[in-house]
Amino acid sequence: MLKTTIIGASGYTGAELALMVLKHPELTLSGLYVSANSVDAGKSIGQLHGKLAGVIDEPVQPLVDVEKVASECDVVFLATAHEVSHDLAPTFLAKNCQVFDLSGAYRVQGEAFYTQYYGFEHQYADWLNKATYGLAEWNQQGIKQSQLIAVAGCYPTASQLAIKPLIEGNLLDTQQWPVINATSGVSGAGRKATMTNSFCEVSLQPYGVFTHRHQPEIAAHLGREVIFTPHLGNFKRGILATITMKLASGVTEQQVAEAFNQAYQDKPAVRLRAETLPRIQDVEFTPFCDIGWKVQGEHIIVVSAIDNLLKGASSQAMQCLNIHYGFDELTALV
Repeated sequence: MLKTTIIGASGYTGAELALMVLKHPELTLSGLYVSANSVDAGKSIGQLHGKLAGVIDEPVQPLVDVEKVASECDVVFLATAHEVSHDLAPTFLAKNCQVFDLSGAYRVQGEAFYTQYYGFEHQYADWLNKATYGLAEWNQQGIKQSQLIAVAGCYPTASQLAIKPLIEGNLLDTQQWPVINATSGVSGAGRKATMTNSFCEVSLQPYGVFTHRHQPEIAAHLGREVIFTPHLGNFKRGILATITMKLASGVTEQQVAEAFNQAYQDKPAVRLRAETLPRIQDVEFTPFCDIGWKVQGEHIIVVSAIDNLLKGASSQAMQCLNIHYGFDELTALV
């Protein structure tokens, strides 16, 4: 049994991970931690998240001695802020822990990226270069081999899974950038309440236009530029991405279908919707990404839907763990 610790356990993704670890036949929960000054320290996770009451009543501990915690686990999930993951990951890695980082701290190579988009200077170039990007369907070999998995972001997961098969098949016009319009539920902003994500204040609206940090993450891993506009929706969870692209000259609808089927025929967390376009209702509380598309002339619109807390975060992290250790991909997820 792999001793598994969760840092940032009081948040939405931390709670989801705790439940997955409990369900997993090869994992045992070795600790739930939050920052030393967190108001959640000392409370049981069941008290913080009612759905876990009577299921997991283990207290959430303040993270004081990082090296001691690292020495007592085999696997750690970092469900923490970017700067926190940046600082914590090297300590766990030095203790030979397998690290799955759900923040953006190790997702994109290039130290200048972090100064520009995350507001801090990256101090661990070696680990940044060794990290494998945790987009489970596309980086399986790296995920199997790497000690540090930088789990893909929620918007980037929904976007890349919809676009990558067309790029890999050379089916897109390279002169026209894919245009991604994606809407997320308010849980994407985390558990801490602010005026920005207060349910009574949220109205469907775009944000981060031309400035959102997920745009360069998507572009870096697709290998081409995109236009990405995120929106905040007045619902709890889920992401729906609608992506408009121009096909290369002469590309047929049959070639598009073949590209998607070939890419995902053996990928259990992706469901292709041949008849109806995806919707959030069908993926919330599941580890799946649903993808559908329509072709008209030289243009294609691809729609993808995920649960932002699951396929966009915790279940993808667990999927990466399953790939790394050779377990069935959807172990503890369905």
